Amino acid sequence: MDHIREMIAAGRTALGIELGSTRIKAVLIGEDSTPIAAGSHEWENRLENGVWTYTLDDVWTGLRHSYAEMAADVERQYGVKVERIGSMGFSAMMHGYMAFDEGGKLLVPFRTWRNTMTEAAAQELTELFHFNIPQRWSIAHLYQAILNGEEHVPAIRFLTTLAGYVHWQLSGEKVLGVGEASGMFPIDSTVNDYDPEMMAAFDAHIAGRGFPWKLRDILPRVLVAGEVAGSLTEEGARLLDPTGTLQSGALLCPPEGDAGTGMVATNSVRVRTGNVSAGTSVFAMMVLEKALANVHTEIDMVTTPTGKPVAMVHCNNCTSDLNAWVNLFHEFAGLMGLDVSMGDLFGKLYNRALEGDADCGGLLACNYFSGEPITGFEEGRPLFVRTPDAKFTLANFMRAHLYSALATLKIGLDILIQEEHVQLDRLLGHGGLFKTPLVGQRIMAAAAGVPVSVMETAGEGGAWGIALLAAFTANREEGESLEDYLDQKVFAGKLGETVAPVAEDQAGFAAFLKRYTQGLAAERAAVEHI
Repeated sequence: MDHIREMIAAGRTALGIELGSTRIKAVLIGEDSTPIAAGSHEWENRLENGVWTYTLDDVWTGLRHSYAEMAADVERQYGVKVERIGSMGFSAMMHGYMAFDEGGKLLVPFRTWRNTMTEAAAQELTELFHFNIPQRWSIAHLYQAILNGEEHVPAIRFLTTLAGYVHWQLSGEKVLGVGEASGMFPIDSTVNDYDPEMMAAFDAHIAGRGFPWKLRDILPRVLVAGEVAGSLTEEGARLLDPTGTLQSGALLCPPEGDAGTGMVATNSVRVRTGNVSAGTSVFAMMVLEKALANVHTEIDMVTTPTGKPVAMVHCNNCTSDLNAWVNLFHEFAGLMGLDVSMGDLFGKLYNRALEGDADCGGLLACNYFSGEPITGFEEGRPLFVRTPDAKFTLANFMRAHLYSALATLKIGLDILIQEEHVQLDRLLGHGGLFKTPLVGQRIMAAAAGVPVSVMETAGEGGAWGIALLAAFTANREEGESLEDYLDQKVFAGKLGETVAPVAEDQAGFAAFLKRYTQGLAAERAAVEHI
């Protein structure tokens, strides 16, 4: 305790804050990379005028609250105040659209990754670049705004992501980590910068519209893990901690997206490693030995925080519908006078799912709360469907919803593993789906067909991942790679549980997926008529 107190007082700590879809989390780590304090803030996106968004007030209220909780946690545990922090980093959900004018004013409400309003732009850019541009990417949002003739476009002087915005406000630096930047515009991994040929093609494509900017003028500068991305300014310190306790000067690492911090938090930055983050959305990242042979609209090509090419399968929908059903069961338990914690309820229901039939007894759930580009949906309607002779049991019901949470992901994984022959040595899971021991792993192993591990530290999540990147920036030795830093100084000796695929589960998941794919016609009808 004395050592930790002295470490905090001396500022030999690193802070990571990640703005996720439903929670903003702050994690303070010590010299051994172990979390010593944490704070969080719950928030939700809102649908305004057909756009999924968060307000800037939402952002700063949540950041301050999560930081204040972390600082209070430090004082409660160790009896000292957080006055100095050695290094810090900021991460957030990737992609989206935040456009600012010359004076730094937000021109239109923040458009999050969840919006599926850019289909025309994404298709046209994919053809122009011969490179898959997903709907949620920043460049797709920008080009769709151009196609729509939106009045704000000529006034744009800076375009960034949520992580980039927060970093800019706290440091004055308009930069992004290469992994986060790869969700704005395609990256050339040989130079760890925006692809110059594609950038020139875009500028030429819109040249006739007369905008007073070139693309490079308005995009953030790209940095790789380990590079210094500025420091916390006095103004930034007050934005984060209005009490005036926190001093300026903390070293900042490049801001990264939740995909990159997930790779770091699961030690999945080397080639032939992969990770799956499963929460409100779900994505699988696989670090490639070589580029894919073909362009697949279902697969994003992004990078690790050091710029290595990564194949990413991203689905907008994962556990939202599953969580809604668990909340319904919790409400029922309360009606019956039962005091059941959400943690216990999730655990019991998830484990009951493993007692169900491998193919869910003929039940079908479609988990689309919002649109899903992989399967061509711009909107979603959560569905549960069964035939009269289906085996309608609680175990099958829960198993169907667990399968549903990963069904669209499996469609993308099958392309990588079966068509592109991507080889993996390990797949690591993190996020809410894996909180109940072994259950989420077993379902994921059935979907991916490879062993799935969950590290002891997986629950720390992306906030811990960005804290590790901050510590790496401050403490790396000359020539030390991020891969070696994580292997030798963070994860050495840390073991995790590994679950291998069960043949019966794999066959059952395949049967469910066939039913799920056929059932998308019912989902389409629901979107059109309900």
